Amino acid sequence: MTTSATVDVTGLRRLLESDAAPRLIDVRTPGEFDGAHIPGSYNVPLDLLREHRGELRRHLDEEVVLICRSGQRAAQAGQALAAAGLPHLRVLDGGIGAWLAEGAPVRRGRPRWDLERQVRLVAGLLVLTAVLVSTVVPGAKWAAAFVGAGLAFAGLTGTCAMGMLLAKLPHNRGPRTTVEAVVAALGRDRG
Repeated sequence: MTTSATVDVTGLRRLLESDAAPRLIDVRTPGEFDGAHIPGSYNVPLDLLREHRGELRRHLDEEVVLICRSGQRAAQAGQALAAAGLPHLRVLDGGIGAWLAEGAPVRRGRPRWDLERQVRLVAGLLVLTAVLVSTVVPGAKWAAAFVGAGLAFAGLTGTCAMGMLLAKLPHNRGPRTTVEAVVAALGRDRG
């Protein structure tokens, strides 16, 4: 599977009101999830999902809708779960951003900046600092080039090393999510 099917906000709201409501798996970081998430969704961060996709697959037999900020991480999660043999996958088109824009219901926790916004801030500050320092130390311009190369690589591959590093900061981690806790919640809620 190279791409996941998508569902828009209106379609997901209809699915959630039906008798066969899908499982909602939010693959954002625990900190992002804690900030705002769709009621009834389960937080399974992308790295945890990739590592334990086989185990999670055994607990996800029905239709699953994957959610992230914009849809990119959810599509990556869809590829991982499809490779594990899960057939009924969709990605929320536009992610939680589209859900919020439509005024759909959310549970809110402690507000945090999205990782993408944090990456833009840190990358911008690094480039600005490198350019300013390069007026005194000419070699500092290469730090700006390194950041630019990292951003280009992130854009081409859909992976961002800076985002992965920022996600590990205490502010972004939020409540710890374990595969055991997710599996227990999946079993309890549909058991």
